[in-house]
Amino acid sequence: MNSTSSSALVKALQKNEAKIIADWLKSQQASQSYRPDLIKERELSQQSTDFLRVLTQAIADAPGSDVDGSEWNNVRDFLAGVSHSRAQQGFSPSETATFVFSLKQPLFNLLRDDIKDAAGLADAMWSVTELVDKLGLYTTEIYQKTREDVIIRQQRELLELSTPVVQLWDDILALPLVGTLDSARAQVVMETLLQKIVETEAAIAIIDITGVPTVDTLVAQHLLKTIAATRLMGADSIISGIRPQIAQTIVHLGVDLGEVVTKATLADAFAVALKRTGARISVGAERVAAVAAPREA
Repeated sequence: MNSTSSSALVKALQKNEAKIIADWLKSQQASQSYRPDLIKERELSQQSTDFLRVLTQAIADAPGSDVDGSEWNNVRDFLAGVSHSRAQQGFSPSETATFVFSLKQPLFNLLRDDIKDAAGLADAMWSVTELVDKLGLYTTEIYQKTREDVIIRQQRELLELSTPVVQLWDDILALPLVGTLDSARAQVVMETLLQKIVETEAAIAIIDITGVPTVDTLVAQHLLKTIAATRLMGADSIISGIRPQIAQTIVHLGVDLGEVVTKATLADAFAVALKRTGARISVGAERVAAVAAPREA
């Protein structure tokens, strides 16, 4: 679209703004992707009005269909905001993109009524088509990125929920692991455990792998890194949940756990931790209680 055509289009948009918005709203509401349950008519009308105005200004500042220039920053920012909000509200990608694509018909009607020359009309319609298509695709890209960010955040939150650190006793923490331990989860495990050690000033961390289905070289490396990190924080580690098949696998892999204490069950590991912290186990007729030994002043 050349400067002359752009200038004429801008004047037509400004002169017929009310009619374009009315036709655009009808086009959006007539679409199968219209979601009155997610957006009210007043809000949709305001969004349409605001977008048409920033679009008109961008066309006036930068004739053509190149939407990557700085003159189009306001348009891109506006569409990014629409895409972010609609992605979070539950709109689908096509429902979000329809906001832009549905503007084609009102613009075509405007051009047809305003331009009488057939060649000029064809050029103008092609330029508008290119422009609207690019803006629609940009909206879809932002929507997709927003959804990916939401999924990544939810996955991280699930990882954090799946790696709870439990304080079993004074100075004793337990980290029960359930499921596959990949690199992403191993990082969350380490961060969660180290943070809990800082908060509680724990001296011993029991890492229970009873719920880990398999232990391969990668899992063993993650465990060793976590143990090394806890030592740097001033805490010792005990690994519990060592089943016969896991013990054989560790030996077969040639993994050296060094001086790390390993136990078959969490209960056995807890008993060792109590002994290390100076607590004593008192067995009564009805219950078993762990009593912490007095700490030195």
